[in-house]
Amino acid sequence: MSTNNITSTSPDTQLHHRNVEHGQNTNIPRLSDSGISAKGVAPPTTEDDDMEPLPSQPSGANMIIEESSIQALMQYFDGLLVGLDQRWRNWIIRGIFSWVMILGFAKLVSMGPLVVSLVVLLIQIKCFQEIINIGYVVYKSHNLPWFRTLSWYFLFTSNYWLYGESLIHHFGFMMHKNNFLQPLITYHRMIAFLLYTSGFVGFVLSLKKTYYLKQFTLFGYTHITLMILVTSSHQMIQNICEGMIWFLFPVSLIICNDIMAYMFGFFFGRTPLTKLSPKKTWEGFIGGGVSTLVFGFIVAGILSRYQFLVCPLEYDDETSALATSCIPMPLFQKTVYTMPRPFSLLKRTLELYPFQLHSLILSLFASSIGPFGGFFASGFKRAFRIKDFAATIPGHGGFVDRFDCQIIMALFTNVYISTFARVASPNKLIQQVLALTPENREEFLRLLRNHFKF
Repeated sequence: MSTNNITSTSPDTQLHHRNVEHGQNTNIPRLSDSGISAKGVAPPTTEDDDMEPLPSQPSGANMIIEESSIQALMQYFDGLLVGLDQRWRNWIIRGIFSWVMILGFAKLVSMGPLVVSLVVLLIQIKCFQEIINIGYVVYKSHNLPWFRTLSWYFLFTSNYWLYGESLIHHFGFMMHKNNFLQPLITYHRMIAFLLYTSGFVGFVLSLKKTYYLKQFTLFGYTHITLMILVTSSHQMIQNICEGMIWFLFPVSLIICNDIMAYMFGFFFGRTPLTKLSPKKTWEGFIGGGVSTLVFGFIVAGILSRYQFLVCPLEYDDETSALATSCIPMPLFQKTVYTMPRPFSLLKRTLELYPFQLHSLILSLFASSIGPFGGFFASGFKRAFRIKDFAATIPGHGGFVDRFDCQIIMALFTNVYISTFARVASPNKLIQQVLALTPENREEFLRLLRNHFKF
């Protein structure tokens, strides 16, 4: 800790003095007295001396609970790899669980878009829990009322609003047939607004004298977390509805870039990339980027062949089920391209899926901008003096540590689809027409006749 005009007192002593000043009970057990170490909190370094102090010293209690749940597994692997250097132990453990996650991911994709959407929602909830737990641990000593309850309530209201909008957009025609769901569809936005307003009122009523600033800080902390996590997961599910390929391909790009950057950095890394993440190197960044471009171009051609992946999520009223086949949009139909003059000496024409050309843009973004999601998360962890968001996945940390780059990639993919790839769907259009009242349908047909003159 820096000693410039500051007496070197422990966080526990500072808390003791504050409690005396406010006339509060000072018989509060200190971390040092209880023997609980700040596990999961990085030890201070010379770089940390210039950083702003935390409101209170994180106790690390939540992380200790999570670590104990996988401690036996880690000890088992350490026993098997006892003869290896720690660097290689981490490499092997990380590799094993990377393959476990990849195989699990492939299995989930094979189960269809609805299962994948549910998993995205569950991952969002887990990421939210990890981030909110950090804020809770930092401010735990202040006994702020309703913080966790209100945080989870705002998560519920945000999901109710955004996912309700998606369900109504994609399955509104089917839902309108159910008398019970009709009021929920008609008044969805009003219900969502009233739910949020109730949470807002609850927060105001929970304000506690002497803790106003801390409570408003956590209010903003919760809402920024919601904005990042809920928005990105909602956009990811929107991408799924456009076709599973718009989910599977961007996620695979980030996975490839992550793995190859780690491999190149592990074996060839010499030049540090950023102080936010000292283990990241330029060699890993460049090697991962080139590998991702090649991987993306090849995999895009493979995925474009399967209707299961390229067909948008649509409800077939005739079969009362989700459509499993479609006429692929031009983006996923092979096209013959004439090679430009320097390359025409080798081959005059080239048959490709247009999506393969789009894949180059997505791959370039995943390899150049995607890692900045990880750097952002690294800066967040350094600000709170923690090594990982949690210890859920051996060798990888928490869910946020694994999915930080996926957030910005999902947002970019959604913007890319709406800008360059989205086309009108006749099936969705007819569903909207059928949802009209009889009078409005007649008016629609009249306008249609006048427009096309038939």
